[in-house]
Amino acid sequence: MTEVATGPSTEIEELQTKGINVIRALGLDGPRAADSGHQGTAMALAPLAHVLFTRILTYDAADPAWPDRDRFILSAGHASILHYSMLYLTGQGLELDDLRQFRQWESRTPGHPEAGHTPGIEVTTGPLGQGLANGVGMAATERYLRSSFGEELCDHYTYVIAGDGCLSEGVSHEAGSLAGHLGLGRLIVVYDDNHVTIDGPTELSLSDDAATRFESYGWHVDRIGEVANDLDALTGALERAKAVTDRPSLVVLRSHIGYPSPTLTDDPSTHGLAFDEDDIAAAKTVMGLPADETFWVPDDVLELYREAGRRGRQAREDWEARLAASAKRSLWHTGWERSPTFDVDAVARSFEPGQKLATRKASQACVTAIADANENVIGGSADLTGNTGTKIDDLIQGPASGAGRQIYFGVREHAMGAFLVGAAKHGGVVPFGGTFLVFADYMRPAVRLAAMSEAKCVFVWTHDSVGVGEDGPTHQPVEQLMSLRAIPGLRVIRPGDAVETAGAWKLAMDGDGPTALILSRQDLPVLDSTDAASVAMGAYPVVDAPDPDLILIGTGSELAVCVEAGARLSAAGIATRVVSMPCWEAFEARPAEERHAVIDPSVPRISLEAGVTLGWERYADTCLGVDRFGASAPGSVVLDELGMNVDNVLLAAEELLGRRVRDGTDRPADRRS
Repeated sequence: MTEVATGPSTEIEELQTKGINVIRALGLDGPRAADSGHQGTAMALAPLAHVLFTRILTYDAADPAWPDRDRFILSAGHASILHYSMLYLTGQGLELDDLRQFRQWESRTPGHPEAGHTPGIEVTTGPLGQGLANGVGMAATERYLRSSFGEELCDHYTYVIAGDGCLSEGVSHEAGSLAGHLGLGRLIVVYDDNHVTIDGPTELSLSDDAATRFESYGWHVDRIGEVANDLDALTGALERAKAVTDRPSLVVLRSHIGYPSPTLTDDPSTHGLAFDEDDIAAAKTVMGLPADETFWVPDDVLELYREAGRRGRQAREDWEARLAASAKRSLWHTGWERSPTFDVDAVARSFEPGQKLATRKASQACVTAIADANENVIGGSADLTGNTGTKIDDLIQGPASGAGRQIYFGVREHAMGAFLVGAAKHGGVVPFGGTFLVFADYMRPAVRLAAMSEAKCVFVWTHDSVGVGEDGPTHQPVEQLMSLRAIPGLRVIRPGDAVETAGAWKLAMDGDGPTALILSRQDLPVLDSTDAASVAMGAYPVVDAPDPDLILIGTGSELAVCVEAGARLSAAGIATRVVSMPCWEAFEARPAEERHAVIDPSVPRISLEAGVTLGWERYADTCLGVDRFGASAPGSVVLDELGMNVDNVLLAAEELLGRRVRDGTDRPADRRS
């Protein structure tokens, strides 16, 4: 047994002890220099990080993005200085100056790990529990690719460090249950059971037994206890977890936050920036390090970890040789490097003008075409597969097999969202998941991180308005659509009919980052003037007038209403352009002159959308929508009562233009805004 704190007896043990204490010191110095951050967890888990990066993880520091590397996720992302220290020490692209710039403007070491910003960071973590749930998506993706390509091309593990906060958050319960059901044997989570939260000891708010809970989910649970400084015990526990192939593993480690500080060990304040200069000097003295030096990394320690970073080079080169010789290499490269393709024109032509079809049903036709043409598309729904059009005619991913592309997430919307992010950031697949739009609220933390990390996944949200009907306002989204548009980096598409739905899927497959598809429950007419390719423009005329007196802008189910209202207005002598605007983000990416050619700001404009009107003022003079919660009644009745009809558009046009366009028999009691 190698007890780091008590002084090892051999030269290599002495060097390991020194290295671990250097990691601890960096965990003190980085936050102290920033005057911000979390010190205690990085100190306590330094031995675990040492074991992972020198004995367990398969990776090559020279190629942090090697596809068959083991994945490491710090779900307890507040301890980011620990991860950054290991990336620097093992030579994965960070330098010591990056640690000195911890949490500073434009540094590569932000307060919480950010995928795509810092080399070696797999997913963006910080909101607790997200990394653990991302790990479920990564592990499921690894199993699917291993089933498809064999262990010669895909053979790796996903390791997660989670804390009390991660296991307290609801997403960990959803994700843990799903992972146990799927039997993800290559998912290994180390639970840092340090009994500390920001408010104080965990006993203030926790009395459940997390280990027993995960056992009930079907996990292999190993309670290793008070061995946070025992390198051999840590190694043994992780190796035992690797040997369990039929279920995920939870290794429960009792650590002591702030160890080995003589003044602050087990002090809840060390969850944050607790150590002043005297406390740091005292801790460094106990560890045998220079008390008056910061960011001290001696050459022998740096070489110890740089050698560990080179340890996986041969494994990577062997893998590259196997890939080059594999009959499946072309398919492998397609999955990792190319966007899924499908014959969007053929799908769009299958929808006949005048046909009535819900866009969720049109979406199912697109999913079928995409899945038939691309093996790297996986997905499903949170217990609403048929309702949301997310069925793949393929094997089901389940306890017995990882070969299936159809995933049944169960009633676990939040975990589904985080799963998609993890699967996308793993690479090799483009994942999608569906539920009702109102339940996007349950998924928002994962959706936000998908946008932040540019995870290429597709959120399929159906039943998109008060047209849901009889289920009432609890299930009728009004504010969700606009709130999703407020998320930077999320492409939100609300197609107006089946043809535009095909174009929406094409834009989602072609684009980078996440996409939200907003689809109707109710049938909508297939219009004769919509165009799948034009969806990528964000907005385009479906009924044009070269010199319009009025522009009507509609999305989704309201596009057909705008087309009918436009015909009435044109018949009354008001030249009306009707614009479909399925994607604000794509429209805003176009040059101003192109945008103004479609929506001329000098022409009176009316928008119509069955959701809150907040935000539409940037495009319209009069914004018609639903600035209240809905009601329980047939969907067509609710839409009509809330003003999503032709008469309301005509009345708004009269008020905006100061011209009468209707006879007196069809005037509503009042205009709904």
